[in-house]
Amino acid sequence: MPDAYEILTPGTVVDYIAGKPALTAVLPRDRIGDVREVGDGNLNLVFIISATDGPGIVLKQALPYVRLVGPEWPMTPDRAAKEAEALRSHGALVPSLVPTLYDYDAGRYVLAMEDLSDHQVWRHALNHGERHEGVATDVGVYVANVAFGTSVFGMAPDAQKAALAAAVNPELCEITEDLVLTEPTRPARRNSVLAANEPDARDLIDDDATVREMGWLKWQFMTQAEALIHGDLHTGSIMVRAAADGVPRSTKVFDSEFAFYGPVGFDLGLAYANYVIAAARAFALGEDERAAWALGLLDETWRAFDMTLRGLWPERLDPRVFTDATLEDFLSKVAVDGIGYGAAEAMRRIVGLAKTADIETLPESLREGAARGVLRASRMMATTRHADPVAASIAERAGEILLATRTR
Repeated sequence: MPDAYEILTPGTVVDYIAGKPALTAVLPRDRIGDVREVGDGNLNLVFIISATDGPGIVLKQALPYVRLVGPEWPMTPDRAAKEAEALRSHGALVPSLVPTLYDYDAGRYVLAMEDLSDHQVWRHALNHGERHEGVATDVGVYVANVAFGTSVFGMAPDAQKAALAAAVNPELCEITEDLVLTEPTRPARRNSVLAANEPDARDLIDDDATVREMGWLKWQFMTQAEALIHGDLHTGSIMVRAAADGVPRSTKVFDSEFAFYGPVGFDLGLAYANYVIAAARAFALGEDERAAWALGLLDETWRAFDMTLRGLWPERLDPRVFTDATLEDFLSKVAVDGIGYGAAEAMRRIVGLAKTADIETLPESLREGAARGVLRASRMMATTRHADPVAASIAERAGEILLATRTR
């Protein structure tokens, strides 16, 4: 753990910005308006510093512990350096889909980024019944560009190995290994469900086929360094803005502090799971058409990923044995992995420590069926993915389960 460092407060933020030339170039002191701390995540402080005449700046400071729990769960703030590098790397590949990084303060673990106050978190938009068309396509484009541009397909071997070494992120990976890939299918003190869903949680623990799949997925997560993945790509890590008054629609992927070199299918899977969860909420509320739309996002993201990667493939640096057949094999592997990691993410959002507002804000009578449906759909995804890894097919079967299990 590093030596103590000063934690920002709303009262010290203005002086902090004034002392950073890289930040005053973006937001001079005389243009600073309000300062608000808005962090609602599990780990960090987040300040929005508005400007009197336009966009402001966002400061994100990593705390030396997990904010969700408190100082009793220490956590290295070095994760902020991993996020800064991911923002730089991913931003160079898909600048339209990643917030601009203005500065990184390594001594105080502070990232200064583009102000996205004119956007909203996609999960919030989904929970309010909004449809932001094209975002799922953007997710697939983002993952494909990262998969190609940070891997041995798109990077020189020496540069890729250096990037891999610099991205090692053990503490954040351990969180995923435990909370996502282990504890949901094992008895764990951090797990919890409604009393009505306790039989569903026990069924998950007793499902040997699903547990076996989680073991394999965890092994892959820990050993397969395919690309510099985002590592936490759910609907709460995506900001959206609708087109209006001549301003184009926009998608921005943020919160990449879990970034490391891992399996590409993990990022796709986290998105898939949260689409299923959004559908479960819609079904619970009787909004069947919107639920079907949400399930359609799985296929939309996969198609965008597949098409984008195929478009990048002619640019691969070493076509000698990275042939077109290699591309087909890689796409097949990612398809299977994505469904599996989607299963892991979906089940952990129901029984694990960090749940989602999609389900948790439902009345208990509706939440019971939505939670049961997500757990059963996740077991289906985990155990059928090898035989049928087609996103559209998985979504159809998940929809049948969610519809059959909803409660009134």
